[in-house]
Amino acid sequence: MRLSGMNFSTHIGDTMIQVDSASVTITDNSAVSQTGGVPDGAVDGDVAASGELTVNAANFKLISEQAKSAGSWRALENFDIQFYGKTSQDEMKVECFGCRIKLSDLLDIDKKGGSASLFKLPFDVTSPDFVHIDGVPYLRPDEIENIVQ
Repeated sequence: MRLSGMNFSTHIGDTMIQVDSASVTITDNSAVSQTGGVPDGAVDGDVAASGELTVNAANFKLISEQAKSAGSWRALENFDIQFYGKTSQDEMKVECFGCRIKLSDLLDIDKKGGSASLFKLPFDVTSPDFVHIDGVPYLRPDEIENIVQ
């Protein structure tokens, strides 16, 4: 059996939540260096990562309870998000470190009904640990060795 979205579990910090959808995007601005318009190697560029979780009301409440304990949504401490999927053939783990959550699309009410209310939670990755894919860091150790947190 191949890996699909149904095979993934998601943890925000220590809390397991069910997501209706999730995404993680890495932006890597590395580029080709050129001399006289001719490629002659590559240069490192800045990196960023962000994503979005879409959750139903019950799972939104789990996160909302954490915000309430923190005193407000903006007072939530940064946390790690882990996505883990496994089947008999495939396995994948993506870890995003130091995520700062924001709220988006807080309400989308349709009086006709027919579908559950969903909440979108965009996030930015803020830690130099950045993103690990199957335990392998995206960034090289020398890129983060002098960063003080």
